Amino acid sequence: MIDSPTLPVLFPVVAAALVDEDGRVLLQQRPAGKALAGLWEFPGGKLEPGETPEAALVRELQEELAITVAAEALEPAGFATEPLPGRHLLLLLYVIRAWSGTPVALEADGLTWCQPADMHAWSMPPADGPLVRQLAAYLVDSSSSDAAPDSGTVYPPRSNVPRSGR
Repeated sequence: MIDSPTLPVLFPVVAAALVDEDGRVLLQQRPAGKALAGLWEFPGGKLEPGETPEAALVRELQEELAITVAAEALEPAGFATEPLPGRHLLLLLYVIRAWSGTPVALEADGLTWCQPADMHAWSMPPADGPLVRQLAAYLVDSSSSDAAPDSGTVYPPRSNVPRSGR
């Protein structure tokens, strides 16, 4: 029998790339007293037990920015992973183009809007680096497509819909 290494605990976190009508993305500054204080990041946070990523992000944006977002407005745009002491971060990024309210920094030291091409100039946590690259590619792809944004949610087939081949 081969001994398998202990698997780290998966630590899922959700993040939002709020994109305004000018194509700018909102970043927030991590507050003093928290890990990685002073760095700029996408708003979001960790999932509560039993919570879906979409529900967690809707909740976090209300708590952190005082904005209301419909789960249907979330467009999956990318993910990043990073080993942390005692756990493994899985960071899920969603693009959001529609929300109600004006973002206010309720839990951050500041907010800024910046063009996606300029995000590399902001000091960000290591896991956000891949997300910045993925977001830039996603925004280019989605702006050149006529297709409606995809929420990424997969629904089970309805039982009353006939299936082909039977």
